[in-house]
This record gives sequence, structure tokens and C-alpha cells, in this order.
Amino acid sequence: MPDMHAIVAIVERGKADHIVDKAKAQGAGGATIMYGRGTGQEEFARYFHHLQVESSKEIIIIIVSDDQVARIMDTVAAAARLNEPGKGIAFTFPVSNLVGLEFREHQQ
Repeated sequence: MPDMHAIVAIVERGKADHIVDKAKAQGAGGATIMYGRGTGQEEFARYFHHLQVESSKEIIIIIVSDDQVARIMDTVAAAARLNEPGKGIAFTFPVSNLVGLEFREHQQ
């Protein structure tokens, strides 16, 4: 199995399906989407008492091979508009001791 990486993107709620569709069009095999809540709302509330901010986020995890990571990371960043303030973040890290994806290699 080639070296693998996890792409993690934390984005606005309701955006993950669109982002994953774009990543899959670039070769991602799939993704896991989870829901989370940011801690920035408490700080925001101290300064802007009358405004309500949705703190719910979607967390996307995509496992990709070494040769896919740059292309799919760029696609995720563009689809999520991460170059705009407040749209979210994305990062990668190497994956080791991976279990569970081997069966896909044999079925393809």
C-alpha cells in the first residue's frame, strides 16, 4: 500500500456534501463527515452581544494516497472557499497503521 494521508477539513455546516463531491470527482474514494461545534462563539459573544453565530461545523476526513494529496487538498480548499475569512480550515497528516482499506485494492 502506498503512503497514505488524511485530509481534514472543518467547514461551515451544510457545505460538506458539495466539498466531498468535488473531492470524489478528483479521485477521492470517499469521505467521513462528522458534526462538531467550535469554541470561537464564546469569544465572539463577548464583543458582539446582539449577534448570533452558528457554531456548528462539519468535519470532513478523506484518506488519500501520497500522489493524490496535493490535488485533492487544493480541490477541497477551492470548493470550501477556504481562502476567505471564516470559511473554515483544512490540514493533512500522514496515516500509519491503516486497517480497513486493503479490501478495496483487491476489489478494483
